[in-house]
Formats: sequence, C-alpha cells, structure tokens
Amino acid sequence: MIPLLTAAQEKLPSIYKITKMSFNSGAFSDISPVIVKDGIIFCSDKRFSGPKDRTTFEGRRLYNIYLAERKDTSDWRKPQEIKSERSSLFNNGPLCFAPDGKTVYFTSDVETGKATKKRNFKNHSGIFISDLAGTNLVSLRPFAFNNQQYDVGHPSISNDGKYLFFASSMPGGQGGSDLFYCEWMNGQWSTPVNLGPKVNSSGSENYPFIHLSGKLYFSSDRPGGKGRLDIYYTMLNLGRWDTPVLMPDPINSSSDDFAFVADDNLQTGYFSSNRQRNDDIYQFTSTIIRKATCDTLVENNYCYQMIEENAVKFDTLPFRYEWKFGDGEKGIGPSVVHCYPGPGSYLVQLDVVNLITKEVLFNEKTYSLEIREVEQPYISGPDEAAATQSLRFTADETNLPGWNISRYYWNFGDETIAIGKEVDKTFIRPGTYNIQLIVTAEPEPGGVVREACVCKNIIIAPQP
Repeated sequence: MIPLLTAAQEKLPSIYKITKMSFNSGAFSDISPVIVKDGIIFCSDKRFSGPKDRTTFEGRRLYNIYLAERKDTSDWRKPQEIKSERSSLFNNGPLCFAPDGKTVYFTSDVETGKATKKRNFKNHSGIFISDLAGTNLVSLRPFAFNNQQYDVGHPSISNDGKYLFFASSMPGGQGGSDLFYCEWMNGQWSTPVNLGPKVNSSGSENYPFIHLSGKLYFSSDRPGGKGRLDIYYTMLNLGRWDTPVLMPDPINSSSDDFAFVADDNLQTGYFSSNRQRNDDIYQFTSTIIRKATCDTLVENNYCYQMIEENAVKFDTLPFRYEWKFGDGEKGIGPSVVHCYPGPGSYLVQLDVVNLITKEVLFNEKTYSLEIREVEQPYISGPDEAAATQSLRFTADETNLPGWNISRYYWNFGDETIAIGKEVDKTFIRPGTYNIQLIVTAEPEPGGVVREACVCKNIIIAPQP
C-alpha cells in the first residue's frame, strides 16, 4: 500500500508495471497462474481442438490445466495440456503444488455419478490431490473435507507444507465464500478453521495464495475496492490476521482482478483480470528501487576530547590546565570533553598555570580544529514508533556539497515507497524495518548521474 502524499511530496510513480501474457487464448478465459520452474501452469476453458467446445450439462465450458513453458526471457512456447481422468468431463483447476514439486492439489467437481446428468442438478467443487507424471495427473484422491452440499476449492499450500488455505461456501462463514485453513498434523489435514471476520467479509473471498513471506493474498468483492473483484493481502500478527490491504493500481482496476501469485522476492509474478473483456493472465514487475548495498547513516559528532599527554603521564605535578575551545567556552583539566555547537573552524588554546609559582604559560598548545558534517543523505525521523502511528521523515539535513539534487526516494522496507524531501509514513505491522533514502542528482555534463544512499533501522512496536 502506497502512503498518502502530503503537499510537500511529489507524485508517486506506480510501483508495478504489468504486461499481458502472449500465451492468452483470446476469446477464451485464462486464469489462475502458478509459477513453476520452467514456466507457468494455468487454467483455461479453451477448446482442445476443432470447432466444438467442451461443456458441462448446463452448457458451461470446462476449465482444464495447461503448462506454458518459457522459450527465452521474453517468449513462451505454445501451452500444452496437463491431462487427468477428469479432463474431458469435469472442471479442473485452480491448483497449487505441495513443497515436493510433484504433489498437485487442484479444484474439480465433486459429483461424478448419474446425478450430474439431471437437468436441475448443481454440482459443487472440491479439492483433489494427485501426482504429476510428465503432463499427466495420476493417482487422484479426494480431499477429506469435500462435500456435495457446498464448494471447496482454490487450494494454496504454505512453503513448509504445514498449512493448506482454500475457499469454501461451507456453513458458518461470513458471506458467500470464505477463506479457511487446515494444518498438517499426524499425517492428515486438521479440521478446517475459518480465518475470521477480519479477513472474510459479507461478500465472497476466493483465490488465496500464501507467500513465502507469510503474506496471504486473496480476491474479494467486498465494498471499498476499486472494481467488482479486487486483490488484497493480509498477514498473521501476534496470532491475529491484520486488516486486509487493497493492492494498488495497476494490479487492481475497475474490472475483476484475482488469482495473484508472486515469486519469492515479490519482485515479479502474475494475476488474472478481465480488464480487456476476457479473463487473461498478466505479469507484474515491481518498479520499487531498493539498493543491495547502502551506507549506514552516520550521526554527526561535534564532541571532542582534548588531552595534554604529559599531564596525563605525570598527574602529580602542580599544574592547572586551562582550555579555550575557540567558541567562547572554557574548560579545566588535563583531559576535557567539549561539544561544539556545530560545524566550523575553531582555534583551540591551552594555558598552563604553575600552582606553586603562579606563573602562566600562555598558549602552551595551540591548534586549529576543523569540524565538518559528514557528506551523506540524511534521514531525520524517529528510531522507534508504534504500529499505525503517523510518522514524518525528512531529508532536510542532507549534506552533499555541489549536488543539484533532483529526487529524494524513500524505501521503507515494507514494499512501500515515497518521493520527496519530506514524507509521511504509517507502518501497519510491528517489526524492525530498514529505511533507505536514495538521493539522485541532475545529470552532469556527459550524462553522468550521481546517486547516494543511506539507511537506518526503525523499530515498530505493537499498538499500545
């Protein structure tokens, strides 16, 4: 979620760039991408071959599962079908892979008997488990909590294999369909648990995707979105799910946007949308800038220790040491610490008084002290705060002599950015975040662009 701009901030660029995938089938629907090693597995209701659609008894086209392999970094091979014994008669997908990369959980129709031939029969979806052998799904077995009275589907398994998230219209939910999870315990999936009213709504929640980071992405038609179906994410925080966050443009639009998945680094991924009439698959790429190496912010230190070395060695001699620090202040002692008001040139002088003879040796030691600020971008802002607290960060104390600065770019370490010399920010979740400030200068003669980066940590505590 992008922080709101203040008058002092510049207009933010979109943090995502999207591209419609070349393997979309045009007049048919292509949905629910899954990232695999060599490409993408997705669902489509396109025809196998020839002019005839494969349809259910009610005339709805059947969805089946396809693999689109990468040809190179920018092109894709023609999708090939991943078949099962259900391919020609029942819907197949959406799906997910277990951590072993071979076990597939996919959505399909529960009832397969004579009842499906009755005109007034409404089939329900369930989850089925299978093994991927080449381009075939084999050894199908049903999920223990499938039911002929309601829908169960859209599976997503956590990276450690311990949790299975899915959508269901089973009784006791908040709306049309809710998100549930099961835990793998003693060799089986536990009883489904509803994620509760903070995640689920009076509308319908579908297409969960649990990311390696712990973020749970899903789609919902709840009020307050950008379109009819929008993509949100939430995270488990101290045993409770956070209030879902609406993904920004152009991930969401005024159309249906759903079935979001992302790579491990959240830098690229895919989602489905009907923003161009048909359901198609789009790729997104993050435009967020985050430097791999960034200098740690150095605090300016204007305090210095003055030492008369001989006095330290022979501290029994009867002398008094009087320091003039060059800023109107004085100090007494063989070793003193003085803090200057700021950068500048200061003439430090030491007078030595013989306490026996009262003789004064003026300017026994004299030297010029040059104090300069560290040349760096500078982050002014709190080191600690509470979640949901409104914070302000500024770069007013940036010290880069000779730079004609064109942009101040902030990366807050939580997938949000801001642009401007003074920015506002609210952290949603507790944790430690590494803030980067990247300062860019106007191009110099020859096209050279200077850039500098500093970072600092901020600790965000739970709400009081």
